[in-house]
Amino acid sequence: MKTLLTTTLLLGLGAALAVPPHAAAAAPREARLAPVLYVSPTGDDSAAGTPAEPLRTPQVAVDRVPDGGTVYLLPGTYHRQRILLEHRHDVTVAATRTRRAVLNATGLTPRLDDSGVVEIRDSTGVTVRGLDIRGYRTTSLRRVPIGIYVTDHDQGVVLQSNHVHRLGNDNGTLGSFDINAHGIAVYGRDPRRPISDLRIVGNEVDHLHLGASESVVVNGNVKDWAILRNRIHDNDNIGIDAIGWEPTITGRHRYTHVNRARDGVIAGNHISRIISQGNPAYWENGSWCNCADGIYVDGGTQISVRRNVVRRSDIGIEAGAENPRGHTNGVVIAHNDVSGSRYVGLALGGYSPSRGDVSDVRVRHNHFRNDNTDNDGSPELLLQFKVHRTSLLDNTVVATHRQRPLLLQRVRMVGTPAENRGVRIDGNSYRSPVPAPRAEFIWLGHDIRGFARYRAASEQDRHSTCHQG
Repeated sequence: MKTLLTTTLLLGLGAALAVPPHAAAAAPREARLAPVLYVSPTGDDSAAGTPAEPLRTPQVAVDRVPDGGTVYLLPGTYHRQRILLEHRHDVTVAATRTRRAVLNATGLTPRLDDSGVVEIRDSTGVTVRGLDIRGYRTTSLRRVPIGIYVTDHDQGVVLQSNHVHRLGNDNGTLGSFDINAHGIAVYGRDPRRPISDLRIVGNEVDHLHLGASESVVVNGNVKDWAILRNRIHDNDNIGIDAIGWEPTITGRHRYTHVNRARDGVIAGNHISRIISQGNPAYWENGSWCNCADGIYVDGGTQISVRRNVVRRSDIGIEAGAENPRGHTNGVVIAHNDVSGSRYVGLALGGYSPSRGDVSDVRVRHNHFRNDNTDNDGSPELLLQFKVHRTSLLDNTVVATHRQRPLLLQRVRMVGTPAENRGVRIDGNSYRSPVPAPRAEFIWLGHDIRGFARYRAASEQDRHSTCHQG
């Protein structure tokens, strides 16, 4: 199941600004060939690009530096600047002091469709490190502002220690899924060549207005990737998402293996306050939908979700398949700590009978506590529609609400027998604020009070325990 990359990562866990022709011609030859160039908000684009004589515009430096070179941004605010790295190899763009080089896009109109403050296309070995990216906003339904955008075919991209915040789509149309923005987005749109060997490490992503989109996402033909040790908080939609089956790739390749985020690791991240209340895209039938996941695998495959902390979000962790023709499989959810979710701590399966199926998911050694803080009668653990060949083993599940101490729910079965069989739940430690004979479960639509009655009805959790406390 794991690629060599995945195993290694788990073991190691503990309108871009163009250069005017006259500016290029005026630049000294040594500046054009220099492997390292420096930029300052107070610099001069005809300067040599040294620390003492920096350039002024980040894009000018990026266009001048040769492949294999580095552009250093000195501290200060770079107003209304974008950076495009296209067809580049082994180029680094980094702040000399982490998060002190600010790309403030306030007042810069996002281009039509998707566009990033920093954008990487068809490149290899590009690193973006230590930048502060903010202010890229729109109210247009036709524009998607993104902090860092990686697309087309790329290999060996590293996004590290950046701060992406306070940007997004501020359109207020209630119920519109045409409102979109991202913090960090990776879209593999080439069916022949994947985006691969990607690292998103140690970034902070917060205070985003996302509409129907995500804080950090890998979508489409993206393989051998890792999202590690990031802090993602105070956003109004999904924290981390691994997606397949969307029209990221169209035509005959859409419903094939290449249109799925795969062979990836989501580990060591701290995610909090991912809440859709107030997000106009999630206004449904006169109320807000509590449906923003801390971590979501939607159509992805062969993905490990390990040792993450998810706090006070709508849903802690979810593995689902929104596209009716799609599915999610081969996901390991292990050693995560989830608490304070407004709806549920864990959700598996399609959220309606018409969605795709979820299979070969292993949920082990996680800790779920004090979820369903909205007190609407939802459980700690929720098995939705079309879940099969899936196990929930050796988890700690703690319900804290005395009025409805609901620990686990499996909804009624829909679809084929194969889309429902092979679920195994065992070895778990359940704790409830009431004695075990009063603990609550729902199994295939039937409310069951009492742990012994639940075990008899479900034929699950034979070696599990349930205690008050």
